[in-house]
Amino acid sequence: MTLYIPLPGNTAMASELARLTGGELGTLAVRRFPDEETYVRIETDVRGKHVDLVCTLARPDPQLTGLLFAAATARELGAESVGLIAPYLAYMRQDRRFSEGESVSARHFARMLSSVFDRLVTVDPHLHRIHDLGEIFPIATRVVHAAPALADWIWQNVENPLVIGPDSESEQWVSDVASRAGAPYLVLSKTRHGDRDVEIAAPGLADWAGRQPVLIDDIVSSGRTMIEAARHFQSAGFPKPVCVVVHAIFADQSYASLQTVASRIVSTNSVRHPSAEISIAPLLVETGKANTGAFGSH
Repeated sequence: MTLYIPLPGNTAMASELARLTGGELGTLAVRRFPDEETYVRIETDVRGKHVDLVCTLARPDPQLTGLLFAAATARELGAESVGLIAPYLAYMRQDRRFSEGESVSARHFARMLSSVFDRLVTVDPHLHRIHDLGEIFPIATRVVHAAPALADWIWQNVENPLVIGPDSESEQWVSDVASRAGAPYLVLSKTRHGDRDVEIAAPGLADWAGRQPVLIDDIVSSGRTMIEAARHFQSAGFPKPVCVVVHAIFADQSYASLQTVASRIVSTNSVRHPSAEISIAPLLVETGKANTGAFGSH
């Protein structure tokens, strides 16, 4: 049996995992001292147990100290093993040195987590030049794909959908979602001129008149790609798109800006957000049952 211990703000996900697997739900106290140092206390007996800390790593820096302390403490208190379930895995986008002197954060972050955890489970990490988490993590890793959950939601909630991906790199993933949803798809041509300056083109739009656009992406941060794509489709005579996202980061006012051009915005609960209507907990459990050493199969 696995003991799931949520970091602050992750209780709902940990509770669902414990319920679906018949595991145990633990508790953890984390607070700040007046000098901003972090206090951690594990309130559940971990001796001899396989412990999974549950912590989505959106906006990671304020959470990291408590997470690392909790993992080290669980091991000191006699846990048989200590794993991390991080539905969103941060720092994967800085995967090379773009300018002289820059930190390759993805590799450093992986080494830091690997120093205190035995295993990692995450959902659709945002990888480009790194093709597999095993390239940077020396511990066991498992990636869960959200495509089935997104496709199920589209199939159940959108009539006559046209699934649209953000760029050519996403085509394999987008085609999988569309196939599962029984819908056609296309991918955008995207030229990025900066973090908040994106130029969008959508060839062959006339072939899909009468369809409901469904914009999908693995992660939305600045939101510029989706916002510009939504405007592009409306200017071409299509209805406001439905936007479906795996990881709803939505920095600054990007969520409010996207709301003005989208008919509906839906995301998974990999990140806590008002748009989180799609639970990926069943996929985490289902994938875990097909792999040894995860979710109650220790």
